Amino acid sequence: MTRWSRVALAALIGLAVALPATAQWKWRDKRGQTQYSDLPPPPGVPESDILQRPGAGGARRAPVATAPASAASAAPLLAARASDPELEARRKKAEQEVADKKKAEDAKIAATRADNCVRAKDQLRTLDSGIRIARVDAKGEREVLDDAARAAEGRRMRDVIASECK
Repeated sequence: MTRWSRVALAALIGLAVALPATAQWKWRDKRGQTQYSDLPPPPGVPESDILQRPGAGGARRAPVATAPASAASAAPLLAARASDPELEARRKKAEQEVADKKKAEDAKIAATRADNCVRAKDQLRTLDSGIRIARVDAKGEREVLDDAARAAEGRRMRDVIASECK
């Protein structure tokens, strides 16, 4: 290998090592200390304190905010940038949507429990009335409940009532 090719190879390696350093943000924080990061500075940093931006020649460009994929993933991003009124409104809207979904789910569960409670009480009343009860088994044959089966079904209905009727 000639001397010229060694110099060119060393220059290429040096350039390759230095390129990632150009994709750095540089700014002064509130205490006046210089900060370096591959992420943009926090939203409270004034434009005059941003010393270097990544990209072509450190040109000053506003950071591009990306839209979050879902309401659940939006909360941490929006909380971090709460100084923007639009982002604050989005965060509140996302929180309200989550609260509304939970409220609807809780109402649905409560309605199902109430229905189960009414059905179990009706079934227990029927069992306690003493009338003959028949049901169809897995083979499709009709079977009449004897006293032991009636007592077992009564215990099961009381357990359902205890768990669902609160």
